[in-house]
Amino acid sequence: MGFTIGSSRTMRDIRTGTRRRGRSSECTAVAEYTGLWGWDVVPGARAAAGACSCGRTDCTAPGAHPLDFAPTIRAGATLDEATGTWAGFPGAAVMLPVGRAFDVIEVAEAAGRRALVRLERMGLPLGPVAATPEGRAHFFVSPGSAAELPRLLYRMGWDDASLDLHGLGRGTFVTAPPSDRAGLGPVRWLRAPALDSATNPPQARLLLGTLAYVAHRSRV
Repeated sequence: MGFTIGSSRTMRDIRTGTRRRGRSSECTAVAEYTGLWGWDVVPGARAAAGACSCGRTDCTAPGAHPLDFAPTIRAGATLDEATGTWAGFPGAAVMLPVGRAFDVIEVAEAAGRRALVRLERMGLPLGPVAATPEGRAHFFVSPGSAAELPRLLYRMGWDDASLDLHGLGRGTFVTAPPSDRAGLGPVRWLRAPALDSATNPPQARLLLGTLAYVAHRSRV
């Protein structure tokens, strides 16, 4: 099943098989995520003029969810395998299932940037960190961290604070660079994946104190 967004020119390009700028970079990114970092990837919807490419007029998350009919490209897929699958979904967003290789701690981007500087200065282990066009920062942490978040915040004394800090776990998806999210712009890396951090993201407890403190200070 095909996937089209935008003008008739774009649709003609899809029908004739003409390569469009961005197809190569998306396929390369997918192959990098699956083959190098060991992450599953799912083709996701895109948004244009407020409409979602999934085709549902009642879509509650235009351009910010996986395509229901798209297969998961499993970790370990080669460039040829990734390209072959992606050819069936031209223009799809690159989305990563959370809860398998990593969970995510989400904070406001401004707080996330300040926390990242602190964490790097402290020499703490860090995983990838992404920024979304909605102004959110995603810190990749070890799988299972989202479920532990309430207990960890309680033990650190932050359970009664109203923090703009959330855990994303199994059943959720994040949009990965270089894809556009919700028609608002591209997701970008604040801290790009590396071999050690992508395959072995840090425990949430190592980052949570700093993230909670900076998120709290950002509200003052």
